[in-house]
Amino acid sequence: MLSEKDRKDIISLIKKQVVPAIGCTEPMAVALCVAKARKALGCMPDSIDIRLSANILKNAMGVGIPGTGLIGLPIAVALGAIIGEPEAGLEVLRSCDKNSVEQGKKFIAEDRITISLETDDEDKLFINVICKADGHEAEARIKGEHTHFVYLRRDHEVMISCEAKEKGTDDGHCVSLTLAKVYEFATTTDIEELRFILEARKLNESAAEKGLQDNYGHQLGKTLCSPLGKGIMGDSIFAEILSRTSCACDARMAGAMIPVMSNSGSGNQGICTTMPVVVFAEENHNTEEELIRALIMSNLTAIYIKQNLGTLSALCGCVVASTGSSCGITYLMGGNYEQVSYSVKNMIANLTGMICDGAKPSCALKLTTGVGTAVMSAMLAMQHKYVTSCEGIIDDDVDQSIRNLTAIGSKGMDATDRFVLDIMTSKSN
Repeated sequence: MLSEKDRKDIISLIKKQVVPAIGCTEPMAVALCVAKARKALGCMPDSIDIRLSANILKNAMGVGIPGTGLIGLPIAVALGAIIGEPEAGLEVLRSCDKNSVEQGKKFIAEDRITISLETDDEDKLFINVICKADGHEAEARIKGEHTHFVYLRRDHEVMISCEAKEKGTDDGHCVSLTLAKVYEFATTTDIEELRFILEARKLNESAAEKGLQDNYGHQLGKTLCSPLGKGIMGDSIFAEILSRTSCACDARMAGAMIPVMSNSGSGNQGICTTMPVVVFAEENHNTEEELIRALIMSNLTAIYIKQNLGTLSALCGCVVASTGSSCGITYLMGGNYEQVSYSVKNMIANLTGMICDGAKPSCALKLTTGVGTAVMSAMLAMQHKYVTSCEGIIDDDVDQSIRNLTAIGSKGMDATDRFVLDIMTSKSN
């Protein structure tokens, strides 16, 4: 049974990992690091030298930067120096406008930015920025988490120097989770302490609406709810879940200037843990309390899996997030803990191995695949149908099944991760 301290620690953990973000998390984290270094420097830099881990580079190469109409790191770096607000966290570029974009284009044209791959540090989330001007320089470093600064200096004056956070830590205390703890917390905690999660619904529903208003990305969401989409998919709950989830992702990946509620450092994961649960609850006429508890279960399951996997990995984040949403949907269907655990096993048996090949508009396709599997896994779980330990990587113990998934994603796919990056960086375009 969870203690009061456990409940408070878990609430703190959720509030730390479920936060608003504008734009794709990786380029925003780079912009944040640039903004921090620029502020320490005290003036506009003449040059910016950046070293990035492979996973950061991979996730920042092909994604739209909000409010710019441009793709990739250079404009995010330039805007981080020009208008970046380090105190705003992952909303660092919230004041972006046409004038600042033009300034950013000029900054890029003057060839002031150098970006290189960091090979000496083994952390998959590593950002190091050095800004120089007038004989002075400032250096800022993010490591382990998208907003966690481990080093900051101006010339020889060091303002921050600390190690990256270990997986599963939160401001000095460790919250050790299991799926049973996740379920107990979500279903028994005083509902008034959980209402904050409705902000995720508000932000991500707005992002989905934005995706319908314009032609973002590959327009997957709009296609699914078009006459063609409805002719094939019908007007089912399933089709509505897929459409609204992918609409939000379409808008975000194409650079819409709108915040989403992220999960574990990823806006797409936040969309994927939220929108399927929200849509199902609406269509199934669940109560607000049931929705709140399902959203908590979905988001906390994703956080739990990421504790073992790490912030960035070779595994597509939709595998983690859609597993969370499958748990939330199973709960909304009336499922108990046993059935929720069945849905997790079904998800792991199906989606393990989906690669992450960077953040980009086509992420909406992967999210929709994950969400479709989430609904299917929940349906099977409610019928007490699940993948057993006789099959593949599934274990009788659901938590061991999760550890099998995360071991494959964090260790087993390392060579795949490097190979994917090599392909991405060697393309002629």
